[in-house]
Amino acid sequence: MEHIYLDHNATTPIDDAVFEAMLPYLRGSYGNASSRHELGTAARKAVNLAREQVAALVKVQPPQVIFVSGGTEANNFFIKGAAGYLKAAQIAVSAVEHPCVAKPAQELARQGWKLRRIAVGADGRADLLDVEKALEEPTGIVSLMLANNETGVIQPVAEVAERARRAKAWMHTDAVQALGKVAVDFEALGVHAMTLSAHKLYGPKGAGALVVDKRLQLRPLIHGGGHEQGLRSGTENVAAIVGFGAACQLAGSRLETIGPRLEQLRGRLEEGLRALGASIFGARAPRIPNTSYFAFKGVEGETLVIELDRAGFAVAPGAACSSANPEPSATLLAMNVEPELARGAVRLSLGIGNTLREVDDFLLALKAVLSRLKGLTAMAV
Repeated sequence: MEHIYLDHNATTPIDDAVFEAMLPYLRGSYGNASSRHELGTAARKAVNLAREQVAALVKVQPPQVIFVSGGTEANNFFIKGAAGYLKAAQIAVSAVEHPCVAKPAQELARQGWKLRRIAVGADGRADLLDVEKALEEPTGIVSLMLANNETGVIQPVAEVAERARRAKAWMHTDAVQALGKVAVDFEALGVHAMTLSAHKLYGPKGAGALVVDKRLQLRPLIHGGGHEQGLRSGTENVAAIVGFGAACQLAGSRLETIGPRLEQLRGRLEEGLRALGASIFGARAPRIPNTSYFAFKGVEGETLVIELDRAGFAVAPGAACSSANPEPSATLLAMNVEPELARGAVRLSLGIGNTLREVDDFLLALKAVLSRLKGLTAMAV
């Protein structure tokens, strides 16, 4: 059975135009970008073009883009690389960060840093009063994601960055889920560093970037031949980097049209969800346009995901990177959602290929699944 894919926050299919851009570098143009011969020079030119394309999407200069293997590496690179230059102080991260920010922050705490988790409100947005309270302590690093990977809630990054800079702290944002769905402007956000990933915007897995302030000094995580301005050694994955650049160029060209279309699809979806009795998390906050995170009282999220998969719909029980964890979503617990309801959470994330017909078909399938599950529960009682 062919599935309808509704899990684009986990990953996206490679766009045909991106694949076509990558193909030459998987076949004939296989040179090492550090080599001096013609094949190497062609690879270097391709990497340089991709750097320009990524930089253009977030409005920075190309040398500010440091290519890495993905979002996880970029987040670890910033947190550990910054800590390598700064004196141990406080690191403040929001209570709803992705594990690839939360866990390296915990690692710093084991090395003498003080870890402070910034509270969020019931809407999932960082509490600015708690930010100010946190910054009363000497702080070296602040990290706040631009859009939450589960709820889709957009965070007040610029407001937090302004406060962090006043406190002489380095400000970082994980913009992986926002890129390609809403406009992302590095300078306007006021951050020192930003994490990006290719496979969330119809590019390949295995390519990402840390965008850095020109004055920032970071200690490399990976030492070697001095690639990426000496900050990230290792032979460049030319094909994946080319795909990343092509995906960014494509995202920029359709940014004005994709948002309203996804908003329309999600509006139809959430109208149907509410009619079925769903609780929708973060719905009162600004969100990226493709994401809906919901639960039904008395229905386990994992069970619902499995049943929907059997019905031909690919959705997720929260964040893909932590889906093996049976505990309720840390994001929802930080939003003071009751643990029982949080265990029922399901995330649906739409993409450019989805249609109104697919949304309607999903709602019909969901209604049938819920009816069956509630019937089974009633029989068990």
